[in-house]
Amino acid sequence: MRRKINRQMSIFELMHTSAIAKELRCISQILDHTPDILDAVHRDLLQGRREDTGRCGLTADQVLRCAVLKQYRELTYEELAFYLEDSVAFRSFARLEMGVYPRKSILQDSIKSLTESTWEALHHLILDYAAGTKIETGKKVRIDSTAIETNIHQPTDSSLLWDGIRIMTRWMVEGHQLRPRPDYPFSDHRRVAKKRALTILNARKQETRVAAYRDLVEVARKVCGYAREAIPVLGAYQGDSFQDGCTAHLLAQKLERALRILEKVIDQTERRVFRDEKVPASEKIISFFESHSDIIVKSRRETEYGHKVFFTGGASNLILDCVIARGNPADSEQYIDLLERHQQRFGTMPRQISADGGFASKDNLSFAKEHLVKDAVFSKRRGLGVLDMAKSHWVYKRLKHFRAGIEANISALKRRFGLTRCTWSGWRGFRRYVWSNVVSYNLLVLARIELAKG
Repeated sequence: MRRKINRQMSIFELMHTSAIAKELRCISQILDHTPDILDAVHRDLLQGRREDTGRCGLTADQVLRCAVLKQYRELTYEELAFYLEDSVAFRSFARLEMGVYPRKSILQDSIKSLTESTWEALHHLILDYAAGTKIETGKKVRIDSTAIETNIHQPTDSSLLWDGIRIMTRWMVEGHQLRPRPDYPFSDHRRVAKKRALTILNARKQETRVAAYRDLVEVARKVCGYAREAIPVLGAYQGDSFQDGCTAHLLAQKLERALRILEKVIDQTERRVFRDEKVPASEKIISFFESHSDIIVKSRRETEYGHKVFFTGGASNLILDCVIARGNPADSEQYIDLLERHQQRFGTMPRQISADGGFASKDNLSFAKEHLVKDAVFSKRRGLGVLDMAKSHWVYKRLKHFRAGIEANISALKRRFGLTRCTWSGWRGFRRYVWSNVVSYNLLVLARIELAKG
């Protein structure tokens, strides 16, 4: 049984008076002003199942509050479970009744059920609250971008080949443990593959490295051949139990996906190492586990592997919008889209906008001016005139300094909320992680503004 909201809390379940407890009390009041989001959270938790049968799990309200707690304090699921059992303030915020002590596995399953669309909808409701209390009007905004890494190691051709050989062999070993045993042949080459990968890593001579690569590619081809034979056998497997049959079909799906990736890795290794070709970034494989990751190169900075994210901030320090881009688009290509999204959200274009120098272009400035943006400033002029962007040099300087504030907002998201690296898996997990951090950050900003009032 899954309910949207729990009964009224007992008068004995009170918040402490520490700074964190005061922030949590304000955040709780803000969430109480957005009850409509509980319908979406409830749908995510049910996932098509009936709501009037089964055990009484955490309510939609409790799951949402636990998720906010996790991101607000940058906790692991194990730490979250501990604090929900140990801290009176945390339990009061999450509205957990006496005797309810959710385990980390339950918390993980429940929080991961919340979709990216639900988090984005909550973000919009929070902005409506900020607009209703006149904290944020959206008339003065600033734009910047940053790269957020996915949870992968530094990709090299040898490490990718080793990953493919290792995981595909492990899955075929698991397949042979089913009863009756599926009839497909394979050999375990993990030991020799690991030796060749280490040889490539430590080789000083190019000839030694290339020879080791040839051996590693040959092993990878053998593993691909084993997988091609195993996939149809596992896909048609009928075991002694229903669970074994499901396991076999799941292994077949995993092997099929990994086979496609390993074949691309073999191709890019041959092109790069043996034929000395340059493989375009759009064609490169950089991870077996987070295959959605992009290669992000920003000017002279170190290459990062993840996704480029564009943020729009307001004068209140709230994050007004967030766009998670695929590939490595130039900042200038996203400027118009960000303005149109702002207009759609607030019903009007901002009166003043300040953006990083990477967004500067004549077309972007013309678009902003044509849509009645009074001052459209870029931190680097890129051949644009100051008076073309702003009505005076003083306004240009003020807006240029104003733009620097969003770098502080992004820094807080990365340092305080763990947005430097996404620890949730998959493309949808990446989007959920980013949006949940943005929502938690905005709730904290609003809480501190409310506390500062009085």
